[in-house]
Order: sequence, then structure tokens, then C-alpha cells
Amino acid sequence: MPHSRALRNRFVDAPGSLGEKLRIARWERLRRCFPGIEGMRVVDLGGTAEMWLRAPVRAKHVHLINLEEHPAELPDWITAEVADVTDPAVAAELAGHGGYDLVFSNSTIEHVGGHSQRRKFVSAVERLAPLHWIQTPYRYFPVEPHFVAPGFQFLPLGARARLVRHWPLVHSRPDSPESAMDAVINIELLTRTEMRYLFPGSVILSERMLGATKSLIAVRTGNPR
Repeated sequence: MPHSRALRNRFVDAPGSLGEKLRIARWERLRRCFPGIEGMRVVDLGGTAEMWLRAPVRAKHVHLINLEEHPAELPDWITAEVADVTDPAVAAELAGHGGYDLVFSNSTIEHVGGHSQRRKFVSAVERLAPLHWIQTPYRYFPVEPHFVAPGFQFLPLGARARLVRHWPLVHSRPDSPESAMDAVINIELLTRTEMRYLFPGSVILSERMLGATKSLIAVRTGNPR
């Protein structure tokens, strides 16, 4: 297992890895889309403090919404809460606070749990701020990004659950058939058609790697198309 973690770090997670270089390029693209981000109040749906602290971009203020616990100690420009933004009551409460300029979300919409939940997620995005940047991995990129496995997303569900218990590049190795199924069943990668349907008023950008579309980003900048 330590060898597997080292291998994944080399390609995906560690500073200087290919994954880190791609993430930096994404941050720079965000800056180009929103050149005034340093003065913006951002609500991040599904993000982490670590991601923002490592980013080459800094917003005026970031409010994190996630189902996972946040660090107890945060800098004064980051606040956080544990909440489910697909709950209409949570979305309404957040919208009532007001003051957000931009909704940011990175690799979250594919985890929220089915089409009806994605519609609730999009409804929250629309309510929370006039601008948004919603990124998700592209279903037809040859390598499934969560498990770094070629063609993994096209396998039957049972085969994915079996494979994930042995595949060396997983982030955390499931320790039972049940946890393996949990790891794969709640990931539903989206197509360009689905993103256009969910965000009809947004521009859908492509993030490419070696000429192939790796991720899709629904962007609303406030500027005319």
C-alpha cells in the first residue's frame, strides 16, 4: 500500500506531479475568466481549505460548504460549514445571507447522487451568486480521474466495485465489498450534453490533456457571449 500511495502521489497528488500542474493551469484559467477574483466573495460547494491554501489564486473571502468536517483552524479569509447544498432549506439559508459574487465548485456535481440531486445542486448555484465556475471530469476522457484507471467508468458497476479493491492507484483502498460499492456507486461522470442541459445559460469550456477533453467547466462571467 505505501508503494501504491507513492505511485499515485507521483502522478496525481504531490507538488510537482502532473495532476498538480494541471490544477495550476486550471487556476490560471479561472483567473482569466474572473480577473477581479481577488476582490470577490466566493462560495465553494464541495471544496476544501487545503485546496485554496495551495492555490496560486486568492479570493477576498471563501466560504466552504462540504459534507466533510473542516479544519478547526482557518485563516480569516476562509470560513466553512458542514452542510448539504442540495437541501433546499440549506440553499435558501445561504442565499439569505447574500453577498456572494461567485459560486465555485470543483469535481463535486458528479458526486451529489443522481439527476434529481444534480438539479437541486444547479438550483443552489443559480440562487447563490450571479457568476459561477462549475468544473466536472468529462465522462469520455479515457482515464477515470478518481481512480486513475483507464476505461474504469465504462465497466459494469459490479466489476468496478471488485476492481477498486485491488487497483493500485486508488486514493483510499476499500476494505470490504460494501465500502467498495460505496466508493463507486456515487460517482456519475457527466457528458457535454448533460452539462449544457443543466447550465443552459452558461458557456461550457473544455479542459484538454493531450488533445482530449479531460474536464468540462460551466462558466458564467457576466459578460455577453
